[in-house]
Amino acid sequence: MKGWLRQHRFALGVALAHVRRAPGGFLLNVLVVALAFALPIAGLTLLENLRPVSAQLAVEPEISLFLDSKITREQATALAPAIRRALADQPGARVLFVPREQALEGLKDKSGLSDAVAALGTNPLPDGYVLKLPGLQDAAGTPQVEALAQRLQALPGVETVQVDSAWIKRLAALFGILRLSLALLASALAVVVIAVVFNTIRLQVLTQREEIEVSRLVGATDAFIRRPFYYSGALLGAVSGAAALAAVTLALQPLNRAVTEFARLYASDFQLAPLGWQGMLALLAVGALLGLGGAILSVRRHLGRLGAGR
Repeated sequence: MKGWLRQHRFALGVALAHVRRAPGGFLLNVLVVALAFALPIAGLTLLENLRPVSAQLAVEPEISLFLDSKITREQATALAPAIRRALADQPGARVLFVPREQALEGLKDKSGLSDAVAALGTNPLPDGYVLKLPGLQDAAGTPQVEALAQRLQALPGVETVQVDSAWIKRLAALFGILRLSLALLASALAVVVIAVVFNTIRLQVLTQREEIEVSRLVGATDAFIRRPFYYSGALLGAVSGAAALAAVTLALQPLNRAVTEFARLYASDFQLAPLGWQGMLALLAVGALLGLGGAILSVRRHLGRLGAGR
């Protein structure tokens, strides 16, 4: 075990020594890879900040029942037990009867059309019910709400059923598109990262060609020769990921000034926050793995050509 650790410590030292010998080239590669990392990291940060906001917006969907204007008030109120039975599988649901007179007053107050409504002479609105359902965090419960609306539509005396949770489905669909777009962008940029690391390691192999040949002559194994290049690739990926995280975190500062001004117009204190430490560690690990993957591909291809094994 000590020998294995000593070999890896030596390989890491060789990789760091190569960075010290050519810091300019290493920093340039870090800049290129960090730019590729920054775009998906910024998108992920935005989605993580908007996710709790979308959960707060999807508070409590409602179903509005508009009854036939020909039925009497007694027939309208008698529908309440049937409606409650239809809501048996919706714990916490509330049923509110809205008389046509109350609906008319609400229309006058909310629309500002009190003069126009008064000019009608008669009340054109029917009696109705408002069904308040438990809060939905996303669109997962929307099919249940739509199935419930169909059952309610079949009740006698119900003329129209209006579901206001459709906007929740649209919001969830929008977030789904954003997540898919971010995944596609991240996949494309991951290929860019691997390509940059691949080319960087290729140049290192060509630069150290004579050193590799000497190592082979003195009995160095293929694993011993390859290991420093693997560490170089992983180091490039990890450092680039850290640089991208730092750039996105710093960019949030001026952006939050504009976001704060906008949120204040809606009486909100919303601000963009950087990713948590767990997310940052995960992204650093992804960067290191991408760098390692590019290094493995490059080393196997180019050391094989040099005769250092396949």
